[in-house]
Order: sequence, then C-alpha cells, then structure tokens
Amino acid sequence: MIALTLYSRSYCHLCDDMLEQLQAYTPEYSFTVEVIDVDTSPELVDLYDELVPVLIGTKPGQAGQEICHYFLDPSALKAFFQG
Repeated sequence: MIALTLYSRSYCHLCDDMLEQLQAYTPEYSFTVEVIDVDTSPELVDLYDELVPVLIGTKPGQAGQEICHYFLDPSALKAFFQG
C-alpha cells in the first residue's frame, strides 16, 4: 500500500487544506496518510521549516519522495500514484 506523509504544523491552514484535498483521492487510490507536526522535532524543523505542508509519498520497497509542498499539486500526485 502507498503511504503518504504530510509534514505540517498545528496552526497551518495550508496544511489543513492539503489534508482535506487528499481525501478526494481515496475513492480512486489506496493509500494511508500520516500527519507529522514538524515542531515536534528539531530535525524536522531543519528539514521542512518554511516548506510546510510537505507531502512525501512512499511505495512499498522504495524510498520516499517529495510530491509537493505549500499546495497540493494534483498532477504531481497522480503521476506519483501512476508511476
């Protein structure tokens, strides 16, 4: 199964928007979404601080890859699912 990780912040409306928009893809694709607050780890703040929300996709047996940040990119998301 495809795993999506959404790096976000609790007070980020763009993060909430991206998570909500991902729901529209559940009828078409099988995936899980884990939401991780970057402020819980200094390492995550270093990686993603001003980029949140950041969507990372991981397919079984493959390394994770960034799909998009700031806003959900439907073309990039579909390309990830279909690639």
